[in-house]
Amino acid sequence: MTTAELSVVPRRTENESVLELTGEIDLSTTDQLRSAVEEALAATPAQPIVLDFSGVTFCDSQGLSTLLALSRRATAAGTTLALVNVGDFLVRLLDITGLRSALSVRDA
Repeated sequence: MTTAELSVVPRRTENESVLELTGEIDLSTTDQLRSAVEEALAATPAQPIVLDFSGVTFCDSQGLSTLLALSRRATAAGTTLALVNVGDFLVRLLDITGLRSALSVRDA
């Protein structure tokens, strides 16, 4: 059994802090994602955080819970968290769980 991996590459645009995600979001990688979002919030508190899911291949219930918590954290910090380039598998998962309306999912 292999351990899931997640790569997080931060970049900034004029208006947003973008975190390019590659790999899996699950119990073994959610702390890494949480830390990356916290760093982005600390570096540019007023800028929206954008999670680019173009390289994400898997997300489990722990990942969904973490995304929801991070969205709430961003709101509490006075900004937003948005998901872009979300694959069909995750859109279906968000629809099934009813979380699509709780998270900001937008086109790139």
